Order: sequence, then structure tokens, then C-alpha cells
Amino acid sequence: MSKKSKDGAARFVCKPGSKTRLGSIDPASTAGVDHPTADAVLASNRQELASLQYRLWAENKRSLLVVLQGMDTSGKDGVVRHVVTGMNPEGAKVTSFKKPSEAELDHDFLWRIHNACPARGEVAVFNRSHYEDVLIVRVHSLVPKDIWRPRFEIINAFEQSLVREGTTVVKIFLHISKEEQKSRLVERLKDPEKNWKFNPGDVEERKHWDEYQEAYQDVLERCGTHEAPWYVVPADHKWYRDWAVSEILLETLRRMAPTAPRGRFKVKDFNFDE
Repeated sequence: MSKKSKDGAARFVCKPGSKTRLGSIDPASTAGVDHPTADAVLASNRQELASLQYRLWAENKRSLLVVLQGMDTSGKDGVVRHVVTGMNPEGAKVTSFKKPSEAELDHDFLWRIHNACPARGEVAVFNRSHYEDVLIVRVHSLVPKDIWRPRFEIINAFEQSLVREGTTVVKIFLHISKEEQKSRLVERLKDPEKNWKFNPGDVEERKHWDEYQEAYQDVLERCGTHEAPWYVVPADHKWYRDWAVSEILLETLRRMAPTAPRGRFKVKDFNFDE
């Protein structure tokens, strides 16, 4: 963990096999971390993340998949801008999963997901993901229960196969309160610079808040595994959210400990003064 933090990522992880009650997790919590310290640590973490990502790219043996999920306005785009921003785009990519196209609907639900998974050496960030197929399809009854419910096991098997092939999978749920979501939606509506982000459909989705919370709890409990754990990050404070995600990613990459290969030559054999 960061030298400037106390508990690092451990405070956010969902223990596999345990019950998760989102109502017992305060979305506004900052767990004793203050804003100035979080900003300073985030800046330092970004530098180290960039260095570790460079080594992962050079090593070209393993990869990292970061899954970001959360209610509308929880900050998935913000995390990409403020945490992943320092990574070299040559070895990092972000995929935003929106409503499936007709071509995607003609395939199994993981088809478009697998195509976006990271290659060796890459860091891939999913802004929404395969979990939409056990979330929105459930809440809006887009497919029957006997179709979406077996997907929990299919997803677990899919992620385990990624891990076996050398991909580290980190899944982060950005936990925002209904009150904070309302505040951010109103801000988008009133601010000309953010007005383009306002989607009237987000207001309709708020009517299903409790159903989404229940669906997310099932996701966290049924798909949180030792191979691919879930982390719940309080997201009412943007600065805390970004700090927390940077801590999780930094600890993950430190554990991976990527190493750039050494050149197959001796430096002393080259004389550029001749």
C-alpha cells in the first residue's frame, strides 16, 4: 500500500463467500483520510502506476483487467480521467460498454467482452462490463430469470479462465448515495459545461434504485472470488474515490511486480564516440 495511507486496498475488498450489505457501507465515508493528503498521495500513486504499467508492457507476459461498475454519476469516467490518465496509451485501453448493437446481440453475451480483454502487457479498463447482463437485464426484465441467473456461474468461469491465462482481474464498485446522485444530476442539468452529459433516462433509472442495489449485492456476493475480488469504494466524495481506486490499482500492480527484460547484449560493447 501507499506509504502515506494506513490500510490501503484491504479496507475496500469484499471477502469472497461473505454477505455484502450496501446499506451498511457509508457512501460518504472517507475513513479518516483528508482531502489534501489524498490529493498528494494520488499524484504520487499516478507516477508509480505509470512506471509499473511501463514495466508490465515491457515484460509482455501478463495483463491487468480493471472493471468499473456503479450507478449513474458514480464516477466511472472520473476515475479514468484522474487515475488512469498517467498510463501510456500504447499499453492501456479503456472500453465503455453501452447498449449492445444488433451484431453483438446475435452473439453470446460475453462475445463483445472477450474481444476487449487485454492482450499480454496491456492494462484494460472496462467502463461498465459483462455485469450489465446480470444488472440492467434483470432490473428491466430484458431477459427471463432462467436466462440471467445462470450467468453468475458463467461470469465466474470466464474470469477464472482469464486469470489462468495470466490476466489479473480487479473489479471495483463505486458506491454512491441516492442523494449525491441527485445532486450530480442537477449539476449536469444546470451547468452549460456539463449539460451534454445529462441523460433524461437517468432520472427514470432512479425509480429503480432499490432494485439495482439488490442486484448489485447479488453480484458482489456471487461473483466475488479469490481469483477476481470485488472492491466497494465509497464514491460520494470524488477526491476520496480517486485516491481509493489508485490505492487498489497500485497494490495490485505491486503484487504483480512486473519486470522489464534485460537486453541481450553488453552495454560496454557499444561505443558511440567512434
